[in-house]
Amino acid sequence: MKKDIHPKFYPDAKVICACGNTWTTGSTQKEIRTEVCSKCHPFYTGEQQRLIDIEGQVDRFYKKLQARQDYVDEKKERKATRISPKRPITDLELGKRATDALAEAGITNVGHILKKLKGGEVAVLEIPSVGRKTLIDIKKKLRQYGYKIPAAAEEISV
Repeated sequence: MKKDIHPKFYPDAKVICACGNTWTTGSTQKEIRTEVCSKCHPFYTGEQQRLIDIEGQVDRFYKKLQARQDYVDEKKERKATRISPKRPITDLELGKRATDALAEAGITNVGHILKKLKGGEVAVLEIPSVGRKTLIDIKKKLRQYGYKIPAAAEEISV
């Protein structure tokens, strides 16, 4: 065994608690200071009013809880705005010609298109400068963004 590698042992080390309680024990330190002992800890004393929060554990927990709630609220809000009928028609990125043709017909948002589609494909195809390809692109983009296409527009008419 190597000599002089172990720390010095104090058989009469003094332990001092923040509440004022002291006692002696064996240790490698001459004096030990603690914040809580068996005389003042709520578990031993039965006092539940005193809450030990050394590093703000309760505050950190509430911060995490609030961050989670904020995340859930933001996610719901994003989902609601994603399928909003008030979304501008330009967000669908149909192309300049198709967007201009819809704007001339008074269709400025997705809600107007969905209302037109309730009348079937023919109602949309009656709009000047809107053909079968534009109709297919409109339906594709609406599905891509999560909108539900009315059943009348799902029927293929020739």
